[in-house]
Amino acid sequence: MSIETIMRTSAVIPVLVIEDAATARPLAEALVKGGLKVLEVTMRTAAALDAIREMKKVEGAIVGAGTVVNTDQFAQVMDAGAEFIVSPGLTERLGQVIVESGVPFLPGVANAGDIMRGYDLGLRHFKFFPAETSGGLKALKALAAPFYEAKFCPTGGITPATAPDWLGFDPVLCVGGSWVTPKGASYEEVEALARDAAGLAR
Repeated sequence: MSIETIMRTSAVIPVLVIEDAATARPLAEALVKGGLKVLEVTMRTAAALDAIREMKKVEGAIVGAGTVVNTDQFAQVMDAGAEFIVSPGLTERLGQVIVESGVPFLPGVANAGDIMRGYDLGLRHFKFFPAETSGGLKALKALAAPFYEAKFCPTGGITPATAPDWLGFDPVLCVGGSWVTPKGASYEEVEALARDAAGLAR
């Protein structure tokens, strides 16, 4: 599966910070039931690798690893079964290793230099991060003009209210967001939030 196919699967990719691996599978089930199949498990907690393994058991889920910042982490998440990789930024070393592996890769970019580094590696799909504090939609429109082949998944500060504006910009294939899994929400509430997010127009 290509990174473009993954990005086009859901309008919203939930960015998940899992503290307890025991919650991973029911959380994934609620998200998939609500219509969000692409799940990004961030490497911000000790439970992340086990969470990836648990979410992979959910039928229909496409489980990737986010916040991958070095080659050691890349090896760990691949061993856990990650189907795609998301990084907050882009270094030549990490990028080269992931590109050579053939695993779908969505590196973070915030400026023209970042995108050019990605182009050098043959990449055309990027996470625009952190989206709101990097200048918002206005900044992405300015960046997308010279890099007309590039497609984006803006992440960082995006809300249900602002997501339709981002999704209305043609180079944006999806957005990343954490609002679909608010702290303390029940699985039923997560499913409802996922259903609303899945229904956002692209």
